[in-house]
Amino acid sequence: MKLREIAHSRTGDKGDTSNISVIAYDPKDYSLLAERVTVERVAAHFARIVSGPVRRYELPNVGALNFVIEGALGGGVTRALTLDAHGKSLSSLMLDLEI
Repeated sequence: MKLREIAHSRTGDKGDTSNISVIAYDPKDYSLLAERVTVERVAAHFARIVSGPVRRYELPNVGALNFVIEGALGGGVTRALTLDAHGKSLSSLMLDLEI
């Protein structure tokens, strides 16, 4: 099953760092998110575009995980030559993760 079947996502950016949250539609699915959406799996999923480390923060009270991914935006908004310099499409890529 794809992550998008049980969760939605939002992104933000600060320089070359992307912040991607994954929020369970149903709080009962949070434990599945915490078990399957690991730092290692997210780093592997984004390996072709990310040059820095991935950190995960758990927010069980809101049924969410927050990933801070460094080196994800081609240098940041003012330096990136990509069409999506803010990395907003990374939330869609995250939700394509097989869990």
